Amino acid sequence: MAEGETAPSQPLEGMRVVDMTTLGMGPLAAQILGDFGADVIKLEVPVGDAFRHIVPQRSAGMSHTFMQFNRNKRSLALDLKSDLGREARERLLKTADVVLVTVRPEAARALGMDYETVRAINPQIIYCAAYGYSEKGPYAGRPAADDTIQAMSGIAGLQRLASGTNQLIATVVADKACGQAIAYSVMGALIHRLRTGKGQYIEVPMFETMVAFVMPEHMAGRAFEPPMGEAGYARVINKDRRPFQTKDGWLCVLPYTTKQWLRFLRMIGRDDMADNPELADPVYRSRHYEELYGLIDGVMPTKTTAEWVDLLLAADILFGEVKGPNDLLEDPHLEAMEMFPVVDHPSEGRIRLLGFPISFSETPCRLRRLPPRLGEHGPEVLRELGFDAEAIAAMGYPQHP
Repeated sequence: MAEGETAPSQPLEGMRVVDMTTLGMGPLAAQILGDFGADVIKLEVPVGDAFRHIVPQRSAGMSHTFMQFNRNKRSLALDLKSDLGREARERLLKTADVVLVTVRPEAARALGMDYETVRAINPQIIYCAAYGYSEKGPYAGRPAADDTIQAMSGIAGLQRLASGTNQLIATVVADKACGQAIAYSVMGALIHRLRTGKGQYIEVPMFETMVAFVMPEHMAGRAFEPPMGEAGYARVINKDRRPFQTKDGWLCVLPYTTKQWLRFLRMIGRDDMADNPELADPVYRSRHYEELYGLIDGVMPTKTTAEWVDLLLAADILFGEVKGPNDLLEDPHLEAMEMFPVVDHPSEGRIRLLGFPISFSETPCRLRRLPPRLGEHGPEVLRELGFDAEAIAAMGYPQHP
């Protein structure tokens, strides 16, 4: 760093990301990069991101979900079928460090947004393409979404092993896990470019990414050749691995270490089991999870949730009260951590966003930009790209935004 220069206040300050994604996976990745200080330009078609149009929403195009995936961005809406729209996109790409796309490669080529075309415009670009299945395998080109990837990646099948019912997890876990994979992959490529000056192409296929996410603990006996058993981590797919009913609610209880199990057994008056030397052996316990979980299930209804919480805290045993989404909004710990800040939005009034879960001592994340209205920053960005007022007006923006 030259004398007199100051360190950036955020790690990606000075980087520009062109976010050409919609829905959850890509917008989350771009939002993370924006939280780390990047200038994220959300390039939208005139109808906007599909997530803008679900309910509830206070005004058109500003749905609850869109707002949670699109802070710290500027919105530029362009008709990419027009000559001016394509010129604006090309100028924008010349200024970019990163481009994110979530359309399949065939569609990207049809739009003139494939890697080879973008690299010809900007040779140092980091181009990250995320879609259902790698182009290198036989599933290339298949359409995909969170639900279908949950099914394909083993999540629904594992739920069936655990509960007897094929189920999807009640959150868009594939979209969000893959969004984080996009973000860390881009940051790795940015470090490489800082060291070498070279951009690159990144492929983040949802199927393979989620298999890598799901399978580490579930390789089980198939981790060995020849196999020592089937895939599936026995403790995790045990039907009794679930919250237990107390006298007045539900509680997840997890004695895990040997010391915790022995303390728990003495707490519930089962000194006979605590004195059994076999239970001090974690291998023995791993083969008897069904009986041990059954023991917890049987004793939980004898006390209220609050009584159990006091006992488990005193014994330093893992537990968690069962909370729903509304409970989280009133959780005292999350309130202290400002996880759901209420802010004033210029068009939406008072809105509640998500806070930042990770703390940095030197480069903290911060809310620099509220979720943008469709095309809100178009005139500003187009002026930065060198367009005059007449051209900006011809692209559908007012002379004085």
